[in-house]
Amino acid sequence: QVQLVESGGGLVQTGESLRLSCTANRNFNVLGFYRQSTGDQRELVAYMTRGYRTNFGDFVKGRFTISRDNAKNTVYLDMNNLEPQDSNVYYCWGKGLPGNHGFEAWGQGTRVTVSS
Repeated sequence: QVQLVESGGGLVQTGESLRLSCTANRNFNVLGFYRQSTGDQRELVAYMTRGYRTNFGDFVKGRFTISRDNAKNTVYLDMNNLEPQDSNVYYCWGKGLPGNHGFEAWGQGTRVTVSS
């Protein structure tokens, strides 16, 4: 069974930082995070490929960085200068396995709350 396990969510104040981690039990080509509020579509936060190519959501505006440890199948999202509108459930996302480039999987989500 494919699993992606997030950690690191929590409650912080405006302007503070938080690190999310996600560890997969498969060798995904792409690992990253989306976020979603109730009733809204999931939006891309950031992802990184095994070759360290990155992509970020427009709202990030340089506040977040993403990194990964391929040996551990783990991706890290460092979120800085957090704002109340960053409050969301953040989902780890993995795409692309050896021999199955279209395969996708999601983590269970971790909640981030930013108080004003």
